[in-house]
Amino acid sequence: MDSRQRYKYCARRARTRSGLSLALLALFLPLLCAPAHAERLKDLASVAGVRDNPLLGYGLVVGLDGTGDTTSPFTEQSLRSMLVQYGVTVPPSVNISSKNVAAVSIHAVLPPFAKPGQKIDITASSLGNSKSLRGGTLLMSPLRGANGEVYAIAQGNLAVGGLGVSGADGSSIAINVPSVGRIPGGATVERAVPNPFADSRRVVFNLHDPDFTTARRAVEAINAALGTPEAEALDAVSVAVNAPMEVSKRVAFIGYLEELTIDPGEGAGKIIVNSRTGTIVIGSHVTVGPAAVTHGSLTVTIREDTQISQPEPFTDGVTAAVPDTEIDVVEEQSRMFELPRGTTLSDIVQAINSVGAAPGDLVAILEALKQAGALRAQLIII
Repeated sequence: MDSRQRYKYCARRARTRSGLSLALLALFLPLLCAPAHAERLKDLASVAGVRDNPLLGYGLVVGLDGTGDTTSPFTEQSLRSMLVQYGVTVPPSVNISSKNVAAVSIHAVLPPFAKPGQKIDITASSLGNSKSLRGGTLLMSPLRGANGEVYAIAQGNLAVGGLGVSGADGSSIAINVPSVGRIPGGATVERAVPNPFADSRRVVFNLHDPDFTTARRAVEAINAALGTPEAEALDAVSVAVNAPMEVSKRVAFIGYLEELTIDPGEGAGKIIVNSRTGTIVIGSHVTVGPAAVTHGSLTVTIREDTQISQPEPFTDGVTAAVPDTEIDVVEEQSRMFELPRGTTLSDIVQAINSVGAAPGDLVAILEALKQAGALRAQLIII
């Protein structure tokens, strides 16, 4: 039902409750009748072609307090090349100590529509055997895109959240990761990335989670807001909308559409099991068919003791140690619970908790239900 029908329905139900005052009705009726789980279009989808671009670079961090690279040949080669650019020639026979220098890999993300002169954050990670980048300064380094072109220049003082200290006896202590540092606003954009934002007659919204129901509801919401059928669903991900060609009007148009509220479609029933951490997440639409589950455990305890055997008096025997092994087998009483048809999430959780199943036992129960064909959900183990 639409919002008007929903409001009339809620008002009709409210009038049947004589105990509520008109003031309470006026206060709570809009909240009770508001669409559930409505989300903005900008939270559900992104505009096609408007995306981030990764950048990668290589550079040198100098000014370290003896925590730089010590046995990295590429660090020494990079240092020699930099000195040659500034007119300093070091003979090949001379070994350059690079304890105060570290070679780093620099990566950053260039946001969409970034213009020359803007600042972006960068992260520098040690490539050699540097123990810490704390107190270091990154020298001017170019950042390149996937096409090999330079899009930003990085330079600045590193902020390192980790700490590493070592002693002469070999003892050391490390807090977090001292070989990685960040420079907020440490790179200056030198070139803008071409963007097809205004090249096409239509603007395409790509849903973050593919869903035919959400795509259909997005089309209905956009057409209802515009008053004309300007939107159409291309598939379960993309929704195309006719937009103005003038850039300023297109920006305002997309800003208006992004604020539209949509009721996203509910996903299929899934059970996610993390085998490493034992975390289990069960979706709200998980149901099971008729099934009976029994849960029990067998505990085997083995204890090893040593008894001392003494010979009889006035005999030729010797004192000896004799092993004494005791084995106990305890089997807990198996408990069975029945899952009727159409059992919901709360029923499953309550039934499994009633038998005291651990996360490992719960995984085994879910897998058995899936193999039996009684589990109406996707069982995903990561």
